[in-house]
Amino acid sequence: MPTNSIASIATSLPPIELVSWLNAEGSLTAMLEEKAGQPLRVERTFEGYRLLTLQQKQQLGLQGSALNRPLLAWIREVQLYGNDERPWVGAQSIFPLSSLKGNARRLQQLKGTPIGYVLFKRRRTVPNQRFVRQTSEGWQRQTRYDWYGRLLLISETFLPAFLSSDT
Repeated sequence: MPTNSIASIATSLPPIELVSWLNAEGSLTAMLEEKAGQPLRVERTFEGYRLLTLQQKQQLGLQGSALNRPLLAWIREVQLYGNDERPWVGAQSIFPLSSLKGNARRLQQLKGTPIGYVLFKRRRTVPNQRFVRQTSEGWQRQTRYDWYGRLLLISETFLPAFLSSDT
């Protein structure tokens, strides 16, 4: 369940038509596909290993001396397309290497598969903590998931084409 409301994080409020999307529980993938009337198209813009920033480590819930140590993660950045040629959502998934064990290793092999297909395959929702903020690209929700004991951080930015889509 989200622990922070939009009003407590943002300095301005998002457009009213975005509020339910920013606060939605469950699979954003399923909701976007329903809006589009078709499966999402996923275009990967980056996939590989990167060191996490201090802010990313804090968002994952690391504390104390763990914040000062380098932490390598598998990062996947994608653009999600609904039913037109402009991307609706820019998303980044962060999987710390310590989370990529056992069945979670498959998260490195998603290719063009939306992550929602994997995260919400057996459950409607997973424990999370969410933060909402406005970025230069659009309104963003950052969600820390505890997926079967593995921490991951997913950021989803609603791009201008999402709000201007007529579906």
